[in-house]
Amino acid sequence: MLNEKIKDLRKSFHLSQTELAAELNVSKQCISNWENDNVQPSIAMLVRLAEFFSVSTDYLLGFREDENSVSVEGLTEAEKAHIKLLIADLRRC
Repeated sequence: MLNEKIKDLRKSFHLSQTELAAELNVSKQCISNWENDNVQPSIAMLVRLAEFFSVSTDYLLGFREDENSVSVEGLTEAEKAHIKLLIADLRRC
C-alpha cells in the first residue's frame, strides 16, 4: 500500500521518478524500489515524503485515508480563517 501511495502522490504532483529523486536527494532507483515494493523507505525518509507531499505519515502508511486533511494545530483563529479563504480562492480558479 505504501508503494502505491508514493506512486500516486508522485503522479498527482506531475513528477517523474527522476524529479522526485532530485527533490529528496536520493537516486531514481531508490524511488523505483519504493514504488515497486522492493524496499521500504526509512522512517526518516517516510517523514520527508510526508512533508514533501503535505500528507501525514498515517496517510502514507494507510492508517488514514483522507490525504486532504491539514493540521491547523497551533494556529490562531485569524490564521485558520485565512487558510479557509485561500482554499476558497483556489477552488474558484
